[in-house]
Amino acid sequence: MTTRVASAPVNFGIYRHDTDLIGPGELLAGMAEAGYDGVDSGPIGYLGAGDLAKAGLGLAGGWVDLRYGDAAGFDADLAGLRAALEVFASVPVDDPRFAPRPTLACPSNTARFARPGGAVPGIAAEAWPEFAARVQAAADVCREAGLEPAFHYHLGTDVETPADVERLLELTDVGICLDTGHLWLAGGDPVAALKAWSSRVTQVHVKDADSAVLARGGDLTAAVADGCFPALGRGEVDLSGFADALREVGYQGWIVIEQDAPATGQDLGAILVDQRANREFLRGVGL
Repeated sequence: MTTRVASAPVNFGIYRHDTDLIGPGELLAGMAEAGYDGVDSGPIGYLGAGDLAKAGLGLAGGWVDLRYGDAAGFDADLAGLRAALEVFASVPVDDPRFAPRPTLACPSNTARFARPGGAVPGIAAEAWPEFAARVQAAADVCREAGLEPAFHYHLGTDVETPADVERLLELTDVGICLDTGHLWLAGGDPVAALKAWSSRVTQVHVKDADSAVLARGGDLTAAVADGCFPALGRGEVDLSGFADALREVGYQGWIVIEQDAPATGQDLGAILVDQRANREFLRGVGL
């Protein structure tokens, strides 16, 4: 087996470790029952190694954002990165291809978060070298801990568009988390991007996306609440073609299914139905 499929707490609206929407035991049991091999950590502190072991699931990785555009902020954020790496490194791994990937990312960019999808300019040309140097430094910290990172471009952040990703790839040696939904909504083609960036892809997030929702206006929170990331097969992304491309480039590692849910008001029963259907959808395209 060259790939394994994970789910994620964001699918259940889990964005803070102190949430009471659903406990980790119930969430992991639902994922295991639906046939997932692993899970993304969600916010550090929500899941524990014992929770994973009890459910028989592996750890695909987890999100850590750092302020790469702010020297003092970045230095302060490194403590959080190191704490997360301790958590990731503590989880037993039966195959190095499926070691947890520290998912490096940016905090929200206020202007881009308000108008996601590439409508707002990102990092100024003169600011890129220092920004990228801090990304490289974070990647080096991950490697010193024995873990290979994946940088996650994301709607509403400094690294949002395909052009942003290309610049980051030019200036660093960090791997990329190729997220199909975020790339599509920022004007990219996930199949073409996978083929172009295959040597740098160290993690894959599979999302479907609906650009009509984003076109209605509103910020990223509103777009997620309105369903800009629908269940797999209900949006616009060519996920069958993407699965073919994964096989063509010989990708090995975790595939994390994400369908971000609103942090309040979601129907947990409907979410579980979607997550079972999402896993079946990927089986249907050979993953």
